[in-house]
Amino acid sequence: MSPRSHALRRGRRSLEGHYYLVTAVTLNRARWFDVPEYAQAACRAFNSQSITVEAGTLAFVVMPDHVHWLLELHGNLSEAVRRYKAIVSHRVGAGLWQRGFHDHCIRKEDNVIKAARYIVANPLRVGIVDDILQYPYWDAVWLSSDS
Repeated sequence: MSPRSHALRRGRRSLEGHYYLVTAVTLNRARWFDVPEYAQAACRAFNSQSITVEAGTLAFVVMPDHVHWLLELHGNLSEAVRRYKAIVSHRVGAGLWQRGFHDHCIRKEDNVIKAARYIVANPLRVGIVDDILQYPYWDAVWLSSDS
């Protein structure tokens, strides 16, 4: 557990119908998602029925050692993230997540598409690929070049 992970829960509120940008990190920043099967499992987990009950996925990117998830909350934020992490861990066959997660509530609807673009551009910013179409571990429900 990182020294400040206990502070991540302070002040956290689950506001149904609100948009959240969530970041979850692997334990010790291990690069689990360099393995294509594990990255694919992490991608598929966003569409799991037990996740969609709690949150609607708007955009995500699976990076080698973390995930970014833009969601519209239908239930409890901590429960949505807990379920996501549990599904991925089960599919991979190992406990791979750092405790806790970082979240940011997006209050203005205009900022939702900006957040999606930020998420999807992550592999470009860190130099994994030169063209986002070369990176297979992301999705967005309405992202297009003319949005």
